[in-house]
Amino acid sequence: MSGYAAKAENEKFCAECGAVILRAAEICPKCGVRQPGSSFNLGAIAPNGKSRVAAALLALFLGGIGIHKFYLGQPGMGIVYLLFSWTFIPTVVALVEFIILLTMTDQAFAAKYGGR
Repeated sequence: MSGYAAKAENEKFCAECGAVILRAAEICPKCGVRQPGSSFNLGAIAPNGKSRVAAALLALFLGGIGIHKFYLGQPGMGIVYLLFSWTFIPTVVALVEFIILLTMTDQAFAAKYGGR
């Protein structure tokens, strides 16, 4: 996976350092930072802080102008989406990307968009 740690079902990424830790861990054993608590998990956060669900929602609602591409660290593609937004082609592509982002595993998302 080219340098990215894989995580199991009962693991998550540390919100600060990106290390793989147990899902129930309140403090990361590697960096010592307290993990943000939540009563439900809508998707893992990549090591760089990007959320798969947030990216999918941006693609659904603002994908026609490329906002999700800027969020995912691809400003060049975001500009292309902006330039062609009048054709509505980026809107159709963003809808497909919304579906891809929702069906993507957390590991695949972290591998593709989790770089710092």
